[in-house]
Amino acid sequence: MDELKVKKSPLERAKMTLSVLALIIIAACSKVEGQADLQKRQGEETPIQVVSTIGMITDVVREVGGDEVDVNGLMGPGVDPHLYKASQGDVGKLDKADIIFYGGLHLEGKMTEIFKKLERQKRTIAVSKNINPKLLRSGKDAGGSEYDPHIWFNVKHWVSATETIRDTLSEYDPEHAEKYRQNADHYIRQLNELNAEVKERIKEIPESGRVLVTAHDAFGYFGDAYGIKVMGLQGISTASEYGSKDVSKLRDYLVENKIKAVFVESSIPTKSMEAVIAGAAEKGHTVKIGGELYSDSLGEPGSDADTYVKMVRHNVNTIVEALK
Repeated sequence: MDELKVKKSPLERAKMTLSVLALIIIAACSKVEGQADLQKRQGEETPIQVVSTIGMITDVVREVGGDEVDVNGLMGPGVDPHLYKASQGDVGKLDKADIIFYGGLHLEGKMTEIFKKLERQKRTIAVSKNINPKLLRSGKDAGGSEYDPHIWFNVKHWVSATETIRDTLSEYDPEHAEKYRQNADHYIRQLNELNAEVKERIKEIPESGRVLVTAHDAFGYFGDAYGIKVMGLQGISTASEYGSKDVSKLRDYLVENKIKAVFVESSIPTKSMEAVIAGAAEKGHTVKIGGELYSDSLGEPGSDADTYVKMVRHNVNTIVEALK
């Protein structure tokens, strides 16, 4: 049996025709607008959109990329990357980025999973990727991951991170590769001078007093590179908990070795080290807070630690003045 066909009135046919025409016009306009936007992007030189995690990486991208990049750092002063959780706004920034730079070695905790997924869609680069694993410190014994992620505390490792950022920008934007190379060369010269300066300053501390006690075990690379014994109350990651046994163990070490100063960190509450100081006082040994160090973040804009070079210099000056 033939299907019944319903005959539409002239008015209904007219409405349908207008609807179809409207859809065609909207689609055409969208296509024209899209082409115009594409032509605009191709015709005008716009900065590379970069998203970075910690402030130290953001600083290097600015140094190497110059005015060819627009870098958006996710983690500002005083932010702990180990405990950081991406917000909806962060996800939007990552989605719009041309290039993403992060520390790697599980520095950014749970965000590492996000970066691994994004690697399939866009350039998502761990700045630690070209450091020889033989030069990395183990993180397993200090409650962390396979490797200690705090590579910036050895200035030589930060040279490698700078080279990785330079090469990534050059591959993405070969037209300005020479500019990136020149910027990186200039910055690396500063880093090499900084490395030599740190070595000389540490010599001002008597060998018996070269003990750096901090809130968490972030300064291991610093200790290895510059000849200082480093002890942290917490493990490599601040996500690891510390207990009364950890406080007692560190307290006893301070008392037995007559350590006169410990250090707090800008991204970690001071109460942990205050407990150690109080414990030492009960044992008849006075320990002072030698100053505030920057471990996992830079200082506020305008401070003496708002760039990587200034942050390292601030830390070294604080340590030397307290221990020499």
